[in-house]
Amino acid sequence: MTTKPIIIADSGPLIALSIIGKLELLRQIYQQVWIPPAVWDEVVCKGKGLPGAEAVKYLSWLEIHAPDESMSRVLSILVDRGEAEAIALAQGIPNSTVLLDDAKARRVAEHFGISRIGTLGILRQAKKVGMIELLSPLVEQLQQNGIYMQQRLVNAVLRDVGELETNTP
Repeated sequence: MTTKPIIIADSGPLIALSIIGKLELLRQIYQQVWIPPAVWDEVVCKGKGLPGAEAVKYLSWLEIHAPDESMSRVLSILVDRGEAEAIALAQGIPNSTVLLDDAKARRVAEHFGISRIGTLGILRQAKKVGMIELLSPLVEQLQQNGIYMQQRLVNAVLRDVGELETNTP
């Protein structure tokens, strides 16, 4: 599998991947993994003692890059600070992808023509190329740890990777 250029992550997906011990997938799928300062602050500083904080803090391959301040300020009217900085950063990096789980933030990124993916999308890609054997136990683990995912979307992804019957809604 050829790796993709750059992914710029928001807090939620980093925490979710950390909960299931799959942060390494980002480094295996993408050449570079970036986060904006607000995401570092949310996960590592404000999130101290919470899932993801320690795991993210010690990732040697994770790079912190600041976005264009005026753009992130404008976007922060629409979405939270971490999402705004991630989208602003992605907008300035050609061929980058932004990693967001929040539906509104994904719509904002789409409006700006930014490639986007969520936690389930990362897991789907990993399953398709054989990096993970089964997706459904990881989804269950996320849900048991309070990570919300629309069941319709979960079912569509599980169907796509052959882990759910096609007649299941």
